[in-house]
Amino acid sequence: MLPLGTFSLRLGICGAALVYLICDLHFCHGPLSRSLRRMESATPTAGAVARVCGTTIHRGQLDRAVAERLWAEGKTLAALNPADRKRLRYAALDDLIDHELLRMKIKLSAFEAAVSDDEIAERLRRFSTRFASKVELETAMMDQGIPSEQALRDRLAARLQQEKYVELSIAPRVKVTDHEARQWFEENQAQLALPERIEARQVFLPTLDRDADAVRQTLVAALRDRTKDFATLARELSEDPTSKDQGGALGWLTRERLPAELAAPLFALPLNQPTLIRSKMGWHLVEVTGRKPAEPRSFEAAKPEILNALEAIKRRQAITDFRRELRQLETPNITIHREAVEAEP
Repeated sequence: MLPLGTFSLRLGICGAALVYLICDLHFCHGPLSRSLRRMESATPTAGAVARVCGTTIHRGQLDRAVAERLWAEGKTLAALNPADRKRLRYAALDDLIDHELLRMKIKLSAFEAAVSDDEIAERLRRFSTRFASKVELETAMMDQGIPSEQALRDRLAARLQQEKYVELSIAPRVKVTDHEARQWFEENQAQLALPERIEARQVFLPTLDRDADAVRQTLVAALRDRTKDFATLARELSEDPTSKDQGGALGWLTRERLPAELAAPLFALPLNQPTLIRSKMGWHLVEVTGRKPAEPRSFEAAKPEILNALEAIKRRQAITDFRRELRQLETPNITIHREAVEAEP
């Protein structure tokens, strides 16, 4: 039988060890807790491709994310070579990991960006337009593991909330100052200059499945008919739906807006001289009614366009940086099972 003092000492040691284990595993997340989490992450559960802060990303989720990316890009998995398939799977996995990190971040920060019913309805409408019918939409939902329209609405609402969270987080990085806009203007004035422009109108008749000479004669006869003005001829004869009801008016045009076969002869025409021009599509009875030479633009005139362009550039970079920083912060809590990711479906 142990002496009372020795027994008390051992009991004290066991009690201290038990207290340490409880604190390490449940409260302090000490070395033992971290070691157990690493061991747990290193051994993937069935069907797991990654683990993010204790949440498992399953193979089925990755396969659905890959399918969605392929659909959005108009591609098929069979058309990709092995290297591209591998890149696609990791890109889809990156999105899933970022989504989980954002979900966790929003939950921990008690972020409450209001997402209105109107916003969800509009996002649902835009999502639905990607499908030819409701049956096709429901089939896609089943393939993506979405059991009902309410579940789809919940997913879209979560995405909207994440987008708002990211926007608020990157807002200070996106702002463009007047100094930055003016500096860009000074360095790119040539690109901002207004090119030569013409104002034109046309009567167009296609020659597809028609006798091209007969089409030309129709326009020649119309041109010789002095009883009708150009606008009337366009309304009666033209088969260009975008300009027909506007009396053939095409508005102000630059060379870049026109096919090369039309740009050169149109820009060479004198004012107010109706002329026949042939293109691959048919015959055009065209008239140039106005001309403006190339001219520089002032900073004030170009400023809104510059601000929008620079803001878009900054936003793309800010989102990239935000995702990278979030990933770096949580790197110890992310485990990727590469063999499971790269395994072909």
